[in-house]
Amino acid sequence: MSLVKSPRRTEKKLAATRRNQQLSHTPGGRERIRAALLRHGFDVQAEEVAMRALGEDPAQFHELLEELWAEWNPTGGFQEGLVIQLAQSTWLMNRAVRMQEGYAVRQAQDVNIGRVDRLHAKMMRLTITAESLGRLVHSIAKEHYVTTPTDLAKMKSLHEEGVLKEMGEIALALFYQLQPPGMGEDTIDRNEQARRALVRIKEIFGLDSDHPPQVNVAPGFRQPQESQQDAPGSVAPDFSPAQADLKVGPTATQEHDKRYPNITPAEWEARERPRQLLENILTRQVEACEAQRQALLKESLKGPSPYERAAEIAPTHPNALLMRRLQDSYFREIRRVANLLLKLKRYEHKMGSS
Repeated sequence: MSLVKSPRRTEKKLAATRRNQQLSHTPGGRERIRAALLRHGFDVQAEEVAMRALGEDPAQFHELLEELWAEWNPTGGFQEGLVIQLAQSTWLMNRAVRMQEGYAVRQAQDVNIGRVDRLHAKMMRLTITAESLGRLVHSIAKEHYVTTPTDLAKMKSLHEEGVLKEMGEIALALFYQLQPPGMGEDTIDRNEQARRALVRIKEIFGLDSDHPPQVNVAPGFRQPQESQQDAPGSVAPDFSPAQADLKVGPTATQEHDKRYPNITPAEWEARERPRQLLENILTRQVEACEAQRQALLKESLKGPSPYERAAEIAPTHPNALLMRRLQDSYFREIRRVANLLLKLKRYEHKMGSS
């Protein structure tokens, strides 16, 4: 319910309004409007040229002016000028609205040009990430897994890219935990670090020796023994096809044990839990990447939602606030002119009735 009572329009006022509309749309009414425009300093032809240059239809402006002329039925030059000013302010306010909408359309078009490419790029990154994680899962799924430098470097790269977010730190810590004994976070054996440092010192001071320095070896480490075939005076064993058929090769577990003899069976059992945890984490991340890729695929086919479109056309242009102020300024001008016309009409009606 409105708090302001609207003025009652009697049959007499309605008949006068219809009569004024008919008069304003007649050739005589149009000539009266054109003459009023000239009296108030408006060049009709120049206005039409300017409107066409802005992509506007001058006929629509004249139609608006005729409607306002019929509604207010100005009497005298002062009221005629106010009606013309009211028509111009209304037209300029609508132009300010079109300016804002035009900029929003241009901004939306610019976004649409790169939207599909951006979505496809995101899908490609997710696919590559899922493939990298899948290869890590395949490697970790092996029994008696030990972190390799290649797997660790790949995990570090994924963690730096931030594709795993919070789970990347946990997965990287598990990779470090599954390294061979004696390895630090730099993945270099401590004995190897000592050997490299000694070689560097000898290069700096020009030292050389036929006998390499003895380096402390980690407990449990065994030097490879010289094969009987290379030992002097030894006789190469005779391997006949029958003997080759009877010989059974080592299993994968035995090969791992041979590569890492300093890892005891109890330690292998203790390493199984973090290995399974790491495998589960990476498997879930592969599934998450695939789910995100499917969601992006649906989004690219469906197109932007109304909320996404509204975010894309948000007024970020430096002149967006200026355009909004123009619209508000013209609206206030319309209100001032309309109030002044109302006061004049009330005064005219009061003087006519008295």
